Amino acid sequence: MAEEQTENEILDDEIDFSNDVTLKTHELINSRYSGDLDEMKEGYAKVRLITTEEMRVDSYGLVHGGFIFCAADFAAMAAVNDPNVVLSGADSSFLSPVRVGDEVVFEANVRHKDGRKREVNVIGTVLEIKVFEASLKTVILEKHVLKLDLMNASKNS
Repeated sequence: MAEEQTENEILDDEIDFSNDVTLKTHELINSRYSGDLDEMKEGYAKVRLITTEEMRVDSYGLVHGGFIFCAADFAAMAAVNDPNVVLSGADSSFLSPVRVGDEVVFEANVRHKDGRKREVNVIGTVLEIKVFEASLKTVILEKHVLKLDLMNASKNS
């Protein structure tokens, strides 16, 4: 199994683009499973996932859909690009199988904003053939989701 990156190595790889947009969310995500962020601007992100043997589910080389969804989710989070963004819902379609060794390119576009809510469309392609499509619903919280007191908030309603 490949060596894990240390936190310092991950921080050294901070993503900064020429249009002054810096990744503000999911900055410690493991790109082996989520893909690499190739491009990002306000409301848009492009993630490239090269599928590996670790993602294989059978002797044919089929890749588990969870890895595909992970990369699509990362692309959506980067397109929203807020440190407190969370996924609240998804409508996704797996349109074609993905195999070990495939390079899947995900393009995410924020299509709708309503207060703290964002709807992000994500398309995944292999060799320009659409293999995945989703509408991901996100919410930007006031603070990090793990700093919210969700258990007591429901009791006080």
